[in-house]
Amino acid sequence: MGPHPAVAAIRLAVRRVLHDVLTEHGHPTPSRTDRVARLRQAATPACASAASRNERVPLPAAPAPLVLVACSGGADSMALASALAFEARKLSVRAGGVTVDHGLQDGSALRAAEVATRLTLMGLDPVEAITVRVGRDGGPEAAARDARYAALDEAAERHGAAAVLLGHTRDDQAETVLLGLARGSGIRSLSGMAAVSGEYGRYRRPFLQLDRQTARKACMVQSLPVWDDPHNTDPAYTRSRLRHEGLPALEKALGKGVVEALARTAQLSRDDADALDTWAADADASVRDESGELECAKLYALPPAVRRRVLRRAVIEAGAPAGSLFARHVEEVDRLITAWRGQGAINLPGRVEARRQSGRLVIRQG
Repeated sequence: MGPHPAVAAIRLAVRRVLHDVLTEHGHPTPSRTDRVARLRQAATPACASAASRNERVPLPAAPAPLVLVACSGGADSMALASALAFEARKLSVRAGGVTVDHGLQDGSALRAAEVATRLTLMGLDPVEAITVRVGRDGGPEAAARDARYAALDEAAERHGAAAVLLGHTRDDQAETVLLGLARGSGIRSLSGMAAVSGEYGRYRRPFLQLDRQTARKACMVQSLPVWDDPHNTDPAYTRSRLRHEGLPALEKALGKGVVEALARTAQLSRDDADALDTWAADADASVRDESGELECAKLYALPPAVRRRVLRRAVIEAGAPAGSLFARHVEEVDRLITAWRGQGAINLPGRVEARRQSGRLVIRQG
């Protein structure tokens, strides 16, 4: 009898990601026949005899890539860790785990140590608990996220990990899309979370097509202990209010299927945003003069969605931090092209300044 459907679903999702990682790092995934044949060959008398005669044997293959799982101890990440531990044993993958202690709740250090112990008992290695200091920039949720990703990046670099798995589900994706809508963000924000993101495609999200209930069910049938973060039900946090009040209200008004529809919107938006980004990258060179300055007349001729992407790229290249550059900043710069009335320079994050001068858009750091 096979595993419970929820367990089978999470394992399949992780298996697909591990196959991608192996392929990208030059480790073709072996079939079951290949694995059995290699085990039999290694056990033959000829191999043992060659070793006893001190004959030259082939050098071992390159070390298997290391894949880490970021685990908070919640149902989503515990289900992910269990699936990674199971699938890594069947493939040429080393599996480890990292848990991050944000230090925002009493007993958080003890809880992080408990999660690390559970990961070790699953057979993951290396495993570590990392304590971070959460700042204040961008609000508590954003600050905690920034601290967490910085810790995961550092751990991945230190251990030479090929990938870090994150337990975001389809429900998380739907919430992200709604938060983007509430902010009045552009199509990139409505794209939600990418299945692959980060430098060198470090972060992988195997569960974006699975709902939160599937992960929780997988933990239950495997008797995996989970920790429910009280922040996830604290109405002081925007995402918590959206999860427990906003989405249920939408489903009551519109019927079931809202989460799936929002997740589908994210994928469609991502496809469109990727296409527009490619268009903007190609258009960038065509709107510059011989000295590399942006020509306002050529910018004006571009479709607005492409033009604003070109402007955003130029502002970031001039030194503005991408995380601090919002749609309203780009819109102000765009008005230097589309609504020119002799207005002065636009001050942007990172001490960057944009001004229109002799038919050119000059963007420089002051």
